[in-house]
Amino acid sequence: MPGPLSGRRLRSFVVQGVVAVGLALLLWLLFHFTAANMRERGIHSGFGFLLEPAGFAIGESPLPFDSADSVLWALVVGLVNTLRVALPAIVVSTVLGTLIGLGRLSPNLLLRGLCKAYVETLRNVPLLLQLLAWYFVVTDLLPDSGAALQIVPHVFLSKSGLAVPWFGDDGALLDLPVRGDLAVTGGAALTPEFLALLLGLSLYTAAYVAETVRAGIQSVPRGQSDAALALGMSRVQSFRRVLLPQALRSIIPPLTNQHLSLTKNVSLAVAIGYPDLVSIADTTLNQTGRAAECIAVIMAVYLIVSLLTAWASTALERRTGRWAQRP
Repeated sequence: MPGPLSGRRLRSFVVQGVVAVGLALLLWLLFHFTAANMRERGIHSGFGFLLEPAGFAIGESPLPFDSADSVLWALVVGLVNTLRVALPAIVVSTVLGTLIGLGRLSPNLLLRGLCKAYVETLRNVPLLLQLLAWYFVVTDLLPDSGAALQIVPHVFLSKSGLAVPWFGDDGALLDLPVRGDLAVTGGAALTPEFLALLLGLSLYTAAYVAETVRAGIQSVPRGQSDAALALGMSRVQSFRRVLLPQALRSIIPPLTNQHLSLTKNVSLAVAIGYPDLVSIADTTLNQTGRAAECIAVIMAVYLIVSLLTAWASTALERRTGRWAQRP
């Protein structure tokens, strides 16, 4: 009998080994020549600057931060700010996009036309322009905080942002916003930058999610739902038990890509002054001159976030597959 490393398998291992050694050598040469050129120009390298005081303030953060804190902690604050807007935007865009995608399949001509107009308009306008437009709406067209709009009781919207009820100092009772003559006091405030970024990312990504949902549902043969109806199922039962489980297999992978794109698109927040990871890294770069290190940190963080998202998507696909196999 042939050994485990004979023939084609042995050649495959050899080729993979050669490629791996070649890539490692290429990376080493790139690092060596880059470090040598930086030393010749008197440019310091290394990641020791991460433990030095940041020397700048961050205008918005759920975490405590002072200019005397380290650069590393500033980057952590930037990452938290990125996730703080990305996670709710993912939820909003997924829910809204799913509804619009279902609307595109509606037999109602008006609803189908409105959903199509939304998708075609939002997908064909650059996201940066949409963010700037929403920032203009929030900061210029809304009233001052003294005349804030009351959306629902104790929720106010103005140029200063969105004021919502929040936990009190004792952690139990709610602190309710109250509109005064000059400003809204109490509760928690979401800044105009956060609101503009959340709206822009959510509405833009929802257009792509809608197309993903529509295409996933249409990928299931029509005979599947017809057979379910012939067996006596209602349309709701047919959709939930037959159509949706099969459609999810086609929807989840591209939907994950949209979530990844949304997270990376948070980097455009620098255009409207929201202190996300890229914005804080850019400030650090300007102060320290460590361009290569700052870029490496950003790349590493986004790589980790992408890998975690891909892992979660794979786990969800497996669970969806088991759900689809249930009777």
